[in-house]
Amino acid sequence: MEIQSIYLTIVLSPLVACIIAGLFGKVIGRVGAHSVTILGVGISCALSLYVLYQMVFEGSPEYNGTVYTWLVSDGLQLNVGFLIDHLSAMMMAVVTFVSLMVHIYTIGYMADDDGYQRFFSYISLFTFSMLMLVMANNFLQLFFGSEAVGVVSYLLIGFWYKRQSAIFANLKAFLVNRVGDFGFVLGIAAVLRYTGSLDYATVFSHAEQIAAAQVHITGAVAWSAITFTCICLFIGAMGKSAQVPLHIWLPDSMEGPTPISALIHAATMVTAGIFMVARMSPLFELSDTALSFVLVIGSTTAFFMGLLGIVANDIKRVVAYSTLSQLGYMTVALGVSAYGAGIFHLMTHAFFKALLFLAAGSVIIAMHHEQDMRKMGGLRKYMPITYWTCLVGCLALIGFPGTSGFFSKDSLIDAVGASHRVGSGYAYFCVVTGVFITALYTFRMFIMTFLGKERMDHHTQEHLHESPWVVTVPLVLLAIPSALIGWFTVKSMLFGKFFEGAIHVAPANNVLEHLGEEFHGPGAFILSALLQLPVWLAGLGVLTAYVFFHWRPALADAAEARFKWLYTILVDKFGFDWFNEHVIMVGARRLGGGLWRFGDQVVIDDGLVNGSARTVGWLGSVMRYAQSGYLYHYAFAMILGLAGLLMWLIWR
Repeated sequence: MEIQSIYLTIVLSPLVACIIAGLFGKVIGRVGAHSVTILGVGISCALSLYVLYQMVFEGSPEYNGTVYTWLVSDGLQLNVGFLIDHLSAMMMAVVTFVSLMVHIYTIGYMADDDGYQRFFSYISLFTFSMLMLVMANNFLQLFFGSEAVGVVSYLLIGFWYKRQSAIFANLKAFLVNRVGDFGFVLGIAAVLRYTGSLDYATVFSHAEQIAAAQVHITGAVAWSAITFTCICLFIGAMGKSAQVPLHIWLPDSMEGPTPISALIHAATMVTAGIFMVARMSPLFELSDTALSFVLVIGSTTAFFMGLLGIVANDIKRVVAYSTLSQLGYMTVALGVSAYGAGIFHLMTHAFFKALLFLAAGSVIIAMHHEQDMRKMGGLRKYMPITYWTCLVGCLALIGFPGTSGFFSKDSLIDAVGASHRVGSGYAYFCVVTGVFITALYTFRMFIMTFLGKERMDHHTQEHLHESPWVVTVPLVLLAIPSALIGWFTVKSMLFGKFFEGAIHVAPANNVLEHLGEEFHGPGAFILSALLQLPVWLAGLGVLTAYVFFHWRPALADAAEARFKWLYTILVDKFGFDWFNEHVIMVGARRLGGGLWRFGDQVVIDDGLVNGSARTVGWLGSVMRYAQSGYLYHYAFAMILGLAGLLMWLIWR
């Protein structure tokens, strides 16, 4: 099979399945819809794993080719093409594997939903969009993939469109991402302005050309063109990867069904920004200012969004705030030029975060769609598979030694500690302190859900049981890489040459190379980490959660009363939602109302439209006096006109 045909099959299989399930869902029925979409994503997953195997173990070369030329304008070629290297091959495998697990899981979760076929069509389209993004070899296709996942996420977040809260949430996600996309478009325009191309290879080869240029934004103040370009591109990443202050859409996206929460928050949309910055490393490495900006935004997100997870009571929102915080960790790694560590954490996070969302969904099914953890407790004896797999996900999230999350998070923290970039001190404080916060909210959720006394109503308690196999099998399959994959990949991805050629790091910025000199295998890495602060802080966080939420729950109530001011700030989400809803939204509505009244009513309606009608009417009313109907009046007017014309010809 020709290599380009394989890539086309990978990306088009979910699209074909989406079309069949979407247009012919009533004909093929529920079984047909989930069968064809699972087959489509399964083919993509199998071929993606094959491509990754060929590149890693068989030494297959990088592929960079054009599928077809979409448009040629004034010498500028706009193509659809694929760039397949170790970075994109790994992303393809992760995206399709997690998507396949979500597809299988959805059979059980959405079994009673009227929109069954429509949901399968949407999630298959989501997979196609994400594959287009990660396989792109040019900025145009990258932007298309980014917008496509944005549109499908809008449809999925508002899937239950009869709920007002779901419509509000999907509109919020759509609008916030448009803000990020504005910066994204400016960045792409700057790339085109300074290089004359949108092809990755061409742009990266002319990166020094951008670095040598300057851009005047206001007045005589000159900015480095490369800094301006990178910051604009990163603003696009901030929208997709939910970085402060463009993070407000992501917790509300929990209004969508749980399977899409796992798909959006684990391996697809929210990681698109992280992948994009890593792909753009040849540009970002030329601007320390842009990287410091990335570093500060990421560390702020990692610390402050983690705090919100401590006070959330909705089980899905706790995991959502965890996603925000972990995306901040990945962004911090990008900011210190440890792109490999950021992508490594992206990969491990995809497995254990998808596992946690699907485990939360399993609990929600058992609880008859109750999501408040204060009405749970003691589920361990009713749901043993969900309990143990969720425990694996929680341990990976807090970085328990030996789990996949431990290898990625601890190496990321070490990279930040070894960096001397402006803002690295603040970032190190945030990511280290964030370890304690992560362990606290993670095991608060775990304890309130699975341990302690049963707080659900009697009817729910009588019907509690483990979820069906289509739900538990994906949990087990995701728990395996969540626990083990770090052992096999930490050396090659972080300290080897796995990303060589795909990610560019300036020698002066290569903190991972220095850390690699002290790496002597996964076992030695664990032993050395046992003496480091992050592991002890994680343990302290687990102990604190156990004491406050299991052993002495009254202490949590007392702490809430004692620090009511802090609790209020966290419950209000630092005022971001209030500011956006009461300042930005109200201001936008008033501005829109003013423009409508003045622009639409006064200028257009009363001025151009009705005003034109009135003017014509007035002219008609004046001109009708000249129409008497008498022939001698018209003859007299013709004689006067002819006389005037003759006088003008004689005297001109």
